[in-house]
Amino acid sequence: MKIRRMGRTGLKVSELCLGTMTFGNQCDQATSFAIMDQADAGGVCFFDTADVYPLGGDEDRCSDLHT
Repeated sequence: MKIRRMGRTGLKVSELCLGTMTFGNQCDQATSFAIMDQADAGGVCFFDTADVYPLGGDEDRCSDLHT
């Protein structure tokens, strides 16, 4: 996976981003974790957890994986 700088921020992110919109209500925790594990294994380090996604559930799932 190629890594690029995000604009002028200095952040380094993968060229591909995993959108997590379905993680709040449509995917259960096990499925969400499996998807994130596959993305991580493929080198994805850029996860989209926009605050407009289903009641913030996607952010909770992403933080649960790393605790």
